[in-house]
Amino acid sequence: MLFEKMPVLPDDLAAMDEKQLNTLCEDIRKRLVETVSVNGGHLASNLGVVELTVALYSIYNPHRDRIIWDVGHQSYVHKILTGRDAGMDRLRRPDGAAGFPKLSESDADAFNTGHSSTSISAALGYARAFKYTGENRAVIAVIGDGALTGGMAYEALNDIAQSQCRVIVVLNDNGMSIDRNVGGLSKYLAKIRRRHSYMRAKRNVRGFLLKIPKIGRPLTRVISRAKNRVKHWVVEGKFFENLGLYYLGPVDGHDIYALKMIFERANEIDGPVLVHVQTQKGKGYEPAEKEPEIFHGVGAFVAETGEIKNKNCESLSKVFSEELCKLAETDDRIVAVTAAMSIGTGLDGFAQQFPDRTVDVGIAEQHAITMAAGMSLAGMKPVAAIYSTFLQRAYDQLLHDVALQKLPLVVGVDRAGVCGYDGETHHGIYDFAYLSGIPFTTVAAPSSAKQLRDMVRLAIHVYDGEPEVEKNPLPEDAGKLFAIRYPAKERATFLEDEDYIEVPVAYGRGAVCFDKPGENGLYDVALFSIGEVLEEVFAAAKILAARGLSVTVFDARFFKPLDEAAVFEIADRSKLVVTAEDAIADDGFGEHVRLALADSGCKNSVISLAHKNTLIPNDSIANQMKADGLDREGIVSSCLNALEKLSNVE
Repeated sequence: MLFEKMPVLPDDLAAMDEKQLNTLCEDIRKRLVETVSVNGGHLASNLGVVELTVALYSIYNPHRDRIIWDVGHQSYVHKILTGRDAGMDRLRRPDGAAGFPKLSESDADAFNTGHSSTSISAALGYARAFKYTGENRAVIAVIGDGALTGGMAYEALNDIAQSQCRVIVVLNDNGMSIDRNVGGLSKYLAKIRRRHSYMRAKRNVRGFLLKIPKIGRPLTRVISRAKNRVKHWVVEGKFFENLGLYYLGPVDGHDIYALKMIFERANEIDGPVLVHVQTQKGKGYEPAEKEPEIFHGVGAFVAETGEIKNKNCESLSKVFSEELCKLAETDDRIVAVTAAMSIGTGLDGFAQQFPDRTVDVGIAEQHAITMAAGMSLAGMKPVAAIYSTFLQRAYDQLLHDVALQKLPLVVGVDRAGVCGYDGETHHGIYDFAYLSGIPFTTVAAPSSAKQLRDMVRLAIHVYDGEPEVEKNPLPEDAGKLFAIRYPAKERATFLEDEDYIEVPVAYGRGAVCFDKPGENGLYDVALFSIGEVLEEVFAAAKILAARGLSVTVFDARFFKPLDEAAVFEIADRSKLVVTAEDAIADDGFGEHVRLALADSGCKNSVISLAHKNTLIPNDSIANQMKADGLDREGIVSSCLNALEKLSNVE
């Protein structure tokens, strides 16, 4: 029953009866499963908001009114209803619908989202502007109970009270973010959910009244409005009322009739309103209902069974957690810290083994870092694992609360580098740049699972205090904030190559891992690599060597401190220096190498291969790397072109 052409909203939905709307919801769910099973994406959250979205768009016009979907994981239904159903066939691909709302994609997308807890602030900004201009347009923020654990949401709620602008905040309460929700707010919402007497009474009374000929349905509308007023006083919503919002709910998020009624009521209120909607993540698709965490963000799967198709090789997130577990077995001061991402960062394994030493702070990266700083001061050994793209939110805490106090803290910077199909909001390509200027900081970037294990063991020594020769392999001036940067998956298959030179990890030291010098001991090309891009660099070096060029590959391993002595020694013997990194070029590894060489008086020609500081569209990681010349063919081509130019100059 999906629309053959773009529906006129809200008119086309408003004209449907309850049965038609429910049929539409069933068809949307089938479409979601069909689409995500092929392309991957965020399934469980979208299945949970089907009725909510349909109910909203039967009253509001998203092309005119401003409806902001917090995070945007759950925006697929929104996209289907706003003329992008055809684009769902290529969801998250360059020529299809993006995985998150995008202003450039449709006038129905009111705000670019991808990170959590921004919707209420943006909505209030719209509402204030409309108040100044006199425009009569509804403004709605749809935020999940997980995103409501983010501090920015409370800053916005606090501001709403003084603004008294007309903003409807829809709290999509499914009891989850990505992992199960934690904290005081979760317990408060659970207390509200337990009040089933109201919901049962509502269903029973409505069922009875609808059986009365002619007057049944109109009577239910009148009584429902009256009940909403009574319920407002009976059900606990005082927390939100005390913040200055009129509270409505909780309402069954899968009952379209009830949803429409409560949104109509919200429209009558002149001021900020919070509508509390209870939904089930994964609703209508059994595999997602049973395992909503797995189907939050999922790759391709078999639609009929829910079986994941392509199970990836060893996850570096899991490697990080496993090594931390080994260390924690003999050190009871080690504590793992996560910001609602224990599964995504692999710390669920640590949580199973050490539940009392696992701290989940909710979607609150700023709080996570400062809280960890406090634990560090108190003599514990906190280890935080946070996605690179989300760690950006805690920049001030890293600088002000950790580094400037010279506190020891280990941070696993997960999902570093381009992220693939999630697109520009999730790329972890800025961490070298934003960590670069923070003092008293170590930034390591392993190129393999083995190196990651070694670096976790090395990093934990920041908590040892004054260095001891046998116990602590860190120098006295080592940066106490120790960040370890690693990508989503293990891809370093080149380690078994006969030409790979294995060198143990040592603090602040890089290592030559491929060495084919000329007869005079000099090199045509010196390839300086950092992080997992080494696999492509290593492959490029073998291609160049097969062409008769003298080549060496230096695996830097540490961005900060840079192993300048090794860099100078290799560059001094090389005609061309080429750097490669899965990060933006601005203030990245290549720039640091170039600056170090320039300061030392080296005259080498330096080519930096990195990502441009611009929007990188959603695509496969392989294509994103290739687009910026970071695949083996691109690296070879850059080297040959640069050598040719040098030859012409000579």
